[in-house]
Amino acid sequence: MADQFADSANNVIIEEVNKGLNPGMVVLLVVASFLLLFFAGNYALYVYAQKTLPPKKKKPVSKKKLKREKLKQGVSAPGE
Repeated sequence: MADQFADSANNVIIEEVNKGLNPGMVVLLVVASFLLLFFAGNYALYVYAQKTLPPKKKKPVSKKKLKREKLKQGVSAPGE
């Protein structure tokens, strides 16, 4: 729809009104939707992994530390 105006010399000026979305707004919407999809997907994978993966195994205690702990408790280490 075009708006018509007349200036002081009675010349008709027609202004075209842009219909539709601004290209900058389209880019902003696309980037925002991809970010939202990315974070939602990551959260879904995190929740799924927490439910299905077994808990992490603890590191094995070294023989040296085990021997030191037993000596602190007053129990002789095996093989001595």
